[in-house]
Amino acid sequence: MHIDTPNQTGAITETTPEIDLALGDAHFPSLHMALLQITRDESLFHEQYADTELLRRTALDTITALRDGKRTVNTELPDAGFVHTMMQHMAGGNVPEEYVPMMMQEMSLLEPDPWYEDIPAETRGKLKVAVIGAGMSGILTAIRLQEAGIPFVVFEKNSEVGGTWFENSYPGCRVDVPNHFYCYSFAPNYSWSSHFSKRDELLDYFIAIVDQYDLRPHIHFNNDVTSAEYVDDGCWQLTTQDGTTEQFNAIVSAVGQLNRPKLPDIAGLNDFAGTTIHSAQWRSDVDLTGKKVVVIGTGASAFQLVPEIAEQAEHVSVLQRSAPWLMPTPDYHDAVEPGHQWLLQHLPYYANWYRFWLFWSGCDSFLPTLTVDLAWQRTDSINAANEALRQRTTEYISGQVHNDALLKKVIPDYPIGGKRPLRDNGMWLTALQRDNVDLITHSIRKVTQDGVTFENGESITADVIICATGFQADHFLWPMNIVGRDGIKLDDFWGSNPKAYLGITVPQFPNLFCLYGPNTNLVHGGSIIFHSECQVNYIMGCLTTLLTEGQRSLEPRSEVAEAFYDRVDEANQQRAWGRPQVKSWYKNSEGRVTQNWPFRLVDYWRDTKAPDAKDFIWR
Repeated sequence: MHIDTPNQTGAITETTPEIDLALGDAHFPSLHMALLQITRDESLFHEQYADTELLRRTALDTITALRDGKRTVNTELPDAGFVHTMMQHMAGGNVPEEYVPMMMQEMSLLEPDPWYEDIPAETRGKLKVAVIGAGMSGILTAIRLQEAGIPFVVFEKNSEVGGTWFENSYPGCRVDVPNHFYCYSFAPNYSWSSHFSKRDELLDYFIAIVDQYDLRPHIHFNNDVTSAEYVDDGCWQLTTQDGTTEQFNAIVSAVGQLNRPKLPDIAGLNDFAGTTIHSAQWRSDVDLTGKKVVVIGTGASAFQLVPEIAEQAEHVSVLQRSAPWLMPTPDYHDAVEPGHQWLLQHLPYYANWYRFWLFWSGCDSFLPTLTVDLAWQRTDSINAANEALRQRTTEYISGQVHNDALLKKVIPDYPIGGKRPLRDNGMWLTALQRDNVDLITHSIRKVTQDGVTFENGESITADVIICATGFQADHFLWPMNIVGRDGIKLDDFWGSNPKAYLGITVPQFPNLFCLYGPNTNLVHGGSIIFHSECQVNYIMGCLTTLLTEGQRSLEPRSEVAEAFYDRVDEANQQRAWGRPQVKSWYKNSEGRVTQNWPFRLVDYWRDTKAPDAKDFIWR
């Protein structure tokens, strides 16, 4: 797979009719802004260019002129004021100025800051960093450390990079964030085959990134870290599964939240005589053809795999505890249109503005819909906008279901946003209405040797049980044994209530940094890659301060961290996912939301732009 470079596009060699054909697939808002940035012709702001035919003709003239050498691209990056005007025009005038720097960074419209050049290479070379995990965030960390000339080692428990995209290989596995946004801002891929690509293409992307940046010499594969102990004076000792020990000045945990599969706590599960599979540990050697299959769970994994396996199995019984809300996404399985892909690859700035469109469309505007109106009386919605969305989504679901008994099972009874909503193009409900698929909502009593028995006395037989039951989400960094300052164990320090300042640093654990840590999961919009880039930027800022100030260690002040936790908890209680009646993996056993970021994306970007030295204890 080829990895592209922002603000660089391929040569235009196509004929005029071929270019015109490609323009028929254009995303016209992105096309409009690309023409503006190429030409800096402010007459293009005129309302007449809302006419897509006029815009298409203008684009054809501009692109053919570029091809023929009669026009050049304005390569000077525009200033923030001009970009803000463009954003306002594209988004209908609702882009606050505070978002502009964040968006320009995300769109690669800012010059990179090579901060490390101000620090002598010899100084940088004295800091040694361990990165645990070679998934999306671990790869990102390795790239930034390599750019900065800071020595590092990546420990990866698997035989290949990719993290969740290496481990999850169940049928139908794909991303649920638009692909042209679900990639590093500095390393886009203009050649995604689908708008929401499947697992194999995503894995290929991360493998290509690792190879392009020549990271493999730094990665120790099949090498799980079992423990890390803070020795003192800015030094950690790591131990791997083979007993090898090595010392580092800092640790970056890039193991993620959804890393260790969780089997359901159901009596008799180990007694089942057939085959049991967790969706995150898929067995390609198990042929489901002609088999009776039970799927436990109706979350994101089940939602993707059930329509696939229903075409093979003799019968599929889907066991549901609570129904998911469905987000209408007609293009969820669609290929990228050929003309759109050509424009991404060849028209300068088109990809930048398409990324902005995707980001802004799924940015912070949804958060008010997920925020509780304390005067609201209903339990299945939390405010007027949430109720209106509930009604529209209920109508969407009802329009696909032609069985009253099934319809009662698939309409959730909790507010939209209380649990992870799922992108839908109709395949889920179509699958549930197949003759060989049943949706069962009875409580499970136990698993027997040949199937499942329910609390109402009914039972079903099975050849295969698939547990689409998620992960040990509240066991951050588990099962590693992390021992911090003064011998305190992270497991004891956290218990079942993990907390970290900005989701990244932990009091009493100097120079330990978490990626995708507590309270950094995104529900209302954005991409986990965006959040990871924010976090890695913050970590690099912390390491920079260590290098420039001659310090050995840093850890957040307890009072600063506690104030942050209180602010996060208060806000989470006022979100749909924090309502007492909502049960989900977002919460721990005590009902506290340990996973989600309750504020705006721009707030997190601002908070992680640079560490505040006053927030930390330096030694």
